[in-house]
Amino acid sequence: QVQLVESGGGLVQTGGSLRLSCVASGRTFSTLSLGWFRQPPGKEREFVAAISRSGGRTDYGDSVKGRFTISRDNAKKTVYLSMNSLKTEDTGVYYCAAVPTYTTRADERAYDYWGQGTQVTVSS
Repeated sequence: QVQLVESGGGLVQTGGSLRLSCVASGRTFSTLSLGWFRQPPGKEREFVAAISRSGGRTDYGDSVKGRFTISRDNAKKTVYLSMNSLKTEDTGVYYCAAVPTYTTRADERAYDYWGQGTQVTVSS
């Protein structure tokens, strides 16, 4: 089992920045591929970013490319999502996800473990 706990969400104005963190426990962190997904109000959950086990490969959803950066610190067992130039459409609950195989897939079905989510609200 893997436990994931997100933090760092909050209220920010358009154009602002936030950094989300997700701490993992229960399994060797370096064996996990990790992803961030979000669920906007009234919409389905969507892919935001993913990072491979080594951190050597990252992938992003089209709507966040150039603005968001996913990174990981294996020593701290933490994956980060740095979000810049935030827009109102970035509002939603952000979820951290993990799977103990190699992937950077955008499909949420590729991930076995999920955190509880952290709310991000971008106001105009």
